[in-house]
Amino acid sequence: MSAALLLAPELDDVVGHGDAARRADAVRRIADLFVQGAMNFNAEHVAVFDGVLVRLIPDTDGDLRGELARRFCSLSNAPPTLIEQLAQDEDIGVAGPLLRRSTQITDDALVELAEVRGQTHLMAISERPAISPPVTDVIVRRGDRDVLRMVAVNAGAAFSAFGFSGLIRRAAQDGVLAVAVGVRDDLSLPRLKDLLASSSEPVRRKLFETASPSARIAINRALRELTGEPMQPSVKRDFAPAQRAIVALHNAGGLTEQALLSFARAFQYEETVAALSAMSGVRITTLDPLMAGERHDPMLMLGKALGLDWTTVRAMIGLRRGPDRMPSSPDVEEARQNFERLAPSTAHQVVGFWKMRQAMN
Repeated sequence: MSAALLLAPELDDVVGHGDAARRADAVRRIADLFVQGAMNFNAEHVAVFDGVLVRLIPDTDGDLRGELARRFCSLSNAPPTLIEQLAQDEDIGVAGPLLRRSTQITDDALVELAEVRGQTHLMAISERPAISPPVTDVIVRRGDRDVLRMVAVNAGAAFSAFGFSGLIRRAAQDGVLAVAVGVRDDLSLPRLKDLLASSSEPVRRKLFETASPSARIAINRALRELTGEPMQPSVKRDFAPAQRAIVALHNAGGLTEQALLSFARAFQYEETVAALSAMSGVRITTLDPLMAGERHDPMLMLGKALGLDWTTVRAMIGLRRGPDRMPSSPDVEEARQNFERLAPSTAHQVVGFWKMRQAMN
């Protein structure tokens, strides 16, 4: 601290009569002293540096101010008045580092700056590790396409109901933004439905391809609600005729993979499930809800445990949707890759667990 105080006697001379070079030299020396000792300074020490630098910084060039901003943007106890002045700078080279990283800039200050500054400043704010809803509200209202895309992919950005509504409204005309919003973890099902309702079919497909497996389930659910399709259609199936046919087929030696494939391709659900039950030893009452569920995993497990070809498993996946609602190509390709990676031992363990669980019921 004494080193900084030793500079004080020459400050009046530098401020009153010093040229740009002397000012820059004094600013850099004081900044060096602060950065070196920042971790040990208390509030009084910081205030001394703040007062010194605020006196020297007027009329300095943008390069020097930008240098200070870059050096101080990561410090939690940087001189506060100096930080405030630099963050308000119209030069994005000066304000940018602080708007992106400084924790000393309050939400109120960010809101004020977002209201009056241009798109480059909004972009910098959109890159902050954490952004509160009052700030994102302004960004969504004032930001251009690139700014909105940036804030939408920022996992640290939080949005109010107003903010999400604005993003979804803008996403109707911007497929890239729609995908960015659609894969956010904090997007609720009602908002996802709003997004899908305003998106084109190619954008919906892109969103589905980009989404995680769990998010794909949510997307499918939202699409079904949009089209008025029941979430889980209540279908009471009579498996008795199919069971009799499968027993007869088995006794005749005709219960083969080819027969199973023919049932699945013909969308004969009861016969397919009854055949799988006979081939695997898993009861129909266990298989039916597994086959009719959201996930492809049960078909992959059964197929691998029974040593079926992918062609047969693929037909089983399409079976539950019917001929008019085939799964998307990316969805099927992901299932194929999972099937190829699945170890037979794992599949046998899972099928064995199904059998054990049904034996306990």
